[in-house]
Amino acid sequence: MVNIGFAVKLRILELCTENNITVNKLATVSGITQSTLNNIVGGRNNSTTVSTVKKICDGLGISIEDFFHSELFRNLEQELK
Repeated sequence: MVNIGFAVKLRILELCTENNITVNKLATVSGITQSTLNNIVGGRNNSTTVSTVKKICDGLGISIEDFFHSELFRNLEQELK
């Protein structure tokens, strides 16, 4: 089982590969700072906001539903902290 932060990180990397773009290019087209996106994919930020995910989706031209429509988000650890 993985936590949501790790699943978001993997999904961003997966979408970059699918779209043949770098993480830095994704930051540019999404209007997110490169440091923010690098912190997410580097595992230093495990609590990405919905607003940031929405910007990523807008940059990629996909819906939030498309973002979370992945096996990565099945069977996540329950987070009761």
